[in-house]
Amino acid sequence: MYHELPNCGDVPLVADVSSCFLSQPLDVERYGLIYAGAQKNAGAAGVTVAIVRDNLIADDPAFAQTPQYLNLKTQAAKGSMLNTPNTFGIYVCGKVFHWVEQTGGLAAMAERNWAKANLLYDLLENSKLFHGTAQTDSRSIANVTFRTGDADLDAAFVAGAAEHQIQNVKGHRLVGGMRASVYNAVTMEDVQALASYMKDFEAQHSLSPRSN
Repeated sequence: MYHELPNCGDVPLVADVSSCFLSQPLDVERYGLIYAGAQKNAGAAGVTVAIVRDNLIADDPAFAQTPQYLNLKTQAAKGSMLNTPNTFGIYVCGKVFHWVEQTGGLAAMAERNWAKANLLYDLLENSKLFHGTAQTDSRSIANVTFRTGDADLDAAFVAGAAEHQIQNVKGHRLVGGMRASVYNAVTMEDVQALASYMKDFEAQHSLSPRSN
């Protein structure tokens, strides 16, 4: 995760911010284009948010080769309604936007999300079994990734988590390990339950070697 945006000069900065969208304040003016799937923090899957600088959707021959539904110029001209929009999905997003406002806005959301994430990061810092996989200065506000260093032990942890009603902590299929998502809808109580299970699991496997 970038905590400081790169200085791109005159080159437009383009970013997929799906995981952190609505989780913290975002300096929109620094970007040429922002893309975000709603399914992480904003609402149900099927809605996509695109924020584009006006000068990037001007006439350009490249748009002639772009399918209409991906053509930013066409979408802007049609008010984002080239096709019948996902009205229910947009309605749900509206409800979420109001919820964010009513619970203190993005600054308050960031404070809550970092508190959840840092609870797990602090646990990992002091664990003899688990270790985080992200560099300290690149830690995510949305997903805390970690592993034991033993694939069988990782699998046992995931299976045990499910027995404790802690779902979907298996890491991405390409990297393995574990991944705990702390998106907006995840409560501090949820994260505390995961932390408690991690401590219990470590106590039960205290003789397992830690891999660095």
